[in-house]
Amino acid sequence: MKRFIVLYRSDQSVEAMMNVPPEQAQAGMDAWMAWAGKAGSAIVDMGAPLGNKQTVTKTAARDSAGLEITGYSIMQSESMDALKAMIADHPHFMSPGKSSIDIFECLPMPGMPG
Repeated sequence: MKRFIVLYRSDQSVEAMMNVPPEQAQAGMDAWMAWAGKAGSAIVDMGAPLGNKQTVTKTAARDSAGLEITGYSIMQSESMDALKAMIADHPHFMSPGKSSIDIFECLPMPGMPG
């Protein structure tokens, strides 16, 4: 099995997404859990929302405006194509505003375990 980092992108901040009426929040969570049930063991780590972003360089750290990556998951699949099919109907696409999902394959590093 190959491992993948799945990044959820949105033009809406995590804080805005979390400040919705309780029934809307519950409907969103229900959709995520239904999708997770279908994905099953392909989910290695369901992940979490991300916020409070800072950019670190060699010389400084600074706040970053315009948070784009709003969450992540770690998944496994036989191939990128199989994983893309699994996320085709992902509930993240029902988020308000623009949304997308980036998938990165975790490549093996020579000399490193795992």
